[in-house]
Amino acid sequence: MRAALRARLGWARRALRGAALGRAPGPPCWSCGAALPGGDGPRFCPGCQALQPPAPRPDLFRLMDCERSFRIDAQQLQRRFWSLQGAVHPDRFGQRPPKERYYSEQHSSLINKAYQTLLNPLSRGLYLLELSGVEPAQETDSDADSAFLMEIMDINEKLAELKNENNLEEIETLIKVKQEELTREVTAAFERDDLQEAKKLLAKMKYFANLEDKLKAKKIPS
Repeated sequence: MRAALRARLGWARRALRGAALGRAPGPPCWSCGAALPGGDGPRFCPGCQALQPPAPRPDLFRLMDCERSFRIDAQQLQRRFWSLQGAVHPDRFGQRPPKERYYSEQHSSLINKAYQTLLNPLSRGLYLLELSGVEPAQETDSDADSAFLMEIMDINEKLAELKNENNLEEIETLIKVKQEELTREVTAAFERDDLQEAKKLLAKMKYFANLEDKLKAKKIPS
């Protein structure tokens, strides 16, 4: 009885501290009922050390300890990835209760998703638009100019008529250069907070991402 009362009082104190800092407290520990702070990253109960479930809709930037920006430090992101996976990987929870093993699998999958989303410029940009409440451009949108679409069609034709390794490397270099150029333009658009321009540029990046997929398929021996 006293333990339960202390747990409730502890939760109340944490709630007040969290409110003062602008953070909502997390739900109590599923295992022992102890109070827990809120957060986007993996949490272990300070009392029983049980791994808690992932937050319902975590901010992937906060989860990976990154500033919410299109510019990202890839090495820092990778270090954070390995650090988190080292803490929650399912291999570490083989002897733990089934619920905790399940939570470790959920965390591991979420961390993989966050890492891949933020590492790739296209998915990172689309995620930033999502966080800002901006819908990405659809394939039916006619924002892309005719000269750009002709360029995409031309590269598609070259891929369809590919005859040797030299041609493949030439197209691969062209696509890489175009993606790097678009990445620089998207960076500039986000930094001046021009989300509509970023949206248009990311739509162009999608076209080149599709070309990259076709190129990879060509490189795989049939």
